[in-house]
Amino acid sequence: MPSEIAPPFIASNLALDFMNTQFGVADERQECLDDDSSVVAWLQQAGVLAEYRESPPSGIAQLARELRNNMQDLLTSAQQGRAADPAVVNHVLERGYPVEKIEWQSTASVFQKKTYQRNMESESLLQPVARALVQLLTEADLQLVKQCEASDCVLLFHDQTKSHRRRWCSMASCGNRMKAAVHRARKREKADKK
Repeated sequence: MPSEIAPPFIASNLALDFMNTQFGVADERQECLDDDSSVVAWLQQAGVLAEYRESPPSGIAQLARELRNNMQDLLTSAQQGRAADPAVVNHVLERGYPVEKIEWQSTASVFQKKTYQRNMESESLLQPVARALVQLLTEADLQLVKQCEASDCVLLFHDQTKSHRRRWCSMASCGNRMKAAVHRARKREKADKK
């Protein structure tokens, strides 16, 4: 049965948002990529797949979950300064790489480069996510990729604040909850001292 919880888009990075498609702890674990249609819906919500009128490629959910697991392994290993096998990411990059063509634009009387999806197979649809991970791993400061500090949250985010002191996936949810918990604890501590 598909998840009724909307996937969070809080990471400020497509690859991290994709990794956040499974979140929560213990019995509260949520899976956003539970079937082929949910993967296509997520790609549309993420803005990397325009109108898609075909039925989803069979097996895209399984490939998407394998890709997510490989991405998580690669990120963790890179943050720890060790190697990991990028087999699934490389498979998606290789098989799904877009086709580039030049086309004559008669209105401007110039050639323009156009990029098209290679096909409507799983790898082509997931390729923007794999490419976002490559960019994250090769161009970003991985110390700014953080996990929410809330004890019951596993969401990742790319801290792009000026001070690089972002602590929570979202101030509106985990941040307010954690600040309220600290406030209640202080209030209890004062009451116990009286």
